[in-house]
Amino acid sequence: KNPNAVVTLRNMRITEGWLDKVEVVHSDMRDFAPREQADILVSELLGSFGDNELSPECLDGAQRFLHPQRGVSIPVSYTSWIAPVSSSKLHQEVKAYNDVKHFETTYVVKMHCHKVLSTAQACWTFEHPNRQQPVDNTRQSTHRFQVARSSCLHGFAGYFDALLYGDVHISIYPETFSTGMFSWFPLFFPIRNPMYVPEETEIVLHLSRCVADKKVWYEWAVSEPSVGPVNNVNGRSFSIGL
Repeated sequence: KNPNAVVTLRNMRITEGWLDKVEVVHSDMRDFAPREQADILVSELLGSFGDNELSPECLDGAQRFLHPQRGVSIPVSYTSWIAPVSSSKLHQEVKAYNDVKHFETTYVVKMHCHKVLSTAQACWTFEHPNRQQPVDNTRQSTHRFQVARSSCLHGFAGYFDALLYGDVHISIYPETFSTGMFSWFPLFFPIRNPMYVPEETEIVLHLSRCVADKKVWYEWAVSEPSVGPVNNVNGRSFSIGL
């Protein structure tokens, strides 16, 4: 995932005196064939939305390294969360590209000029090791957000909460935010046309995580307070390659 990290680790193996204790292997985890199964599999594959950097697919391929009885994955699980936001600044920045493609792309953004219109809701959870047979990493969720005051909807903010082990979490979900966390910022899902949201009404969002042989992508659409288009159909504008 990060070739520069391999160089750093190989150098640390020398400078820290780990030559007889640590082996650094540069390989695609989906192809790697270890000599024996591991007791612990530690990974750092989380994206701002939890699964948006293909952690499920990578760890599903790597879990064969784990001992089937005593093997432990860190993280154990992670949940994606989403909330409606109003931000004319973010809308204008996407609109400046003057095409549909950029409105059908997600963005990692440190949000300043924005307002969260309703409490975030859980979308889905991935657990590791994944004992599901057959493995299916597609997901769908529908969200009904109650909005107390009239607002303008410009898109949605995505977050994650990850359970590392036991009761230890790391999170950018606002309700459980890890103090001092700065490695991840929210994932912004824009909509093409801002929607006026009257007070005491609902925003209804339909969200899908789609998986094909060579790529993973998200599709999203708003059906209330008005009907909008399905964004990023078949990953036509944005996808993550497998």
